[in-house]
Amino acid sequence: MTSIMPAVFLGHGSPTNALEDNGYTRTWQQLGKSLPRPRALLVVSAHWFIGATAVTAMAQPRTIHDFYGFPKALFDFDYPAPGLPELAGEVAEIAKPHWVGADHDQWGLDHGTWSVLAHMFPKADIPVVQLSINALKPLDYHLELASKLDALRHQGVMILSSGNVVHNLRLVQWERADFGTDWAQRFDDAVAAQLMDAPADILKTTEHPDYLKAVPTPDHFLPLLYTAGLAAASGQVVKPLLRGYAMGALSMSGYGVGTADTDCHTGADAARSPEGVPPDQTNL
Repeated sequence: MTSIMPAVFLGHGSPTNALEDNGYTRTWQQLGKSLPRPRALLVVSAHWFIGATAVTAMAQPRTIHDFYGFPKALFDFDYPAPGLPELAGEVAEIAKPHWVGADHDQWGLDHGTWSVLAHMFPKADIPVVQLSINALKPLDYHLELASKLDALRHQGVMILSSGNVVHNLRLVQWERADFGTDWAQRFDDAVAAQLMDAPADILKTTEHPDYLKAVPTPDHFLPLLYTAGLAAASGQVVKPLLRGYAMGALSMSGYGVGTADTDCHTGADAARSPEGVPPDQTNL
């Protein structure tokens, strides 16, 4: 396989998107059909946010239901994609001198991964390896690691980052499905402009006046840095794939690197958090 694989960032929102047919999930489906088939997927999910850099190295990763208060159908959902232990070794080698541990039995595929892949690749027949987000490292570490991982795109590996540019669960307005507050839209637009203008300088957005409200915790923002770092390393442009908002305080924006022929869509009707359960208690 000689062509370079795309890299993609998607705002995953509520895990219930895995079961729904809406303006976001239909776009994810179209995206999966339009992209070249990779040898494997390396996924950076906001929900594997730990004190180390690690990759899943099991042959058959389990489907993790890492949330609370959602319907039983979501806890019953299974995404039985195989793993690819050899890719874990490739990641560890490419990342040197940074250390990357091999996780043989602790993690698996969390909802930041399978809620999106359920639509992009519904047959679950492409091997999936997750890369943890090291919570102990500074922001520029993640950009540097991403630049090293770019080599994998030349080896048939598609790198998918899954989080949300804007993610403030304490300010979620449950009943307003497609609403984005003024501060959420300002920050989301600033990030979009920075990605398209100079992705290597994505950390400039941390100086934006709405940054602390849009990113009260770094876990959902950090996956975006991997896509920005991959764009900077490859010299490819970043293209918007999807724009939209959910419940006032979530951005559902998505971006692609090496996806020049893919149109940008405006999403609608994103899945919401469970009624009666505070969003910040759901692990949304």
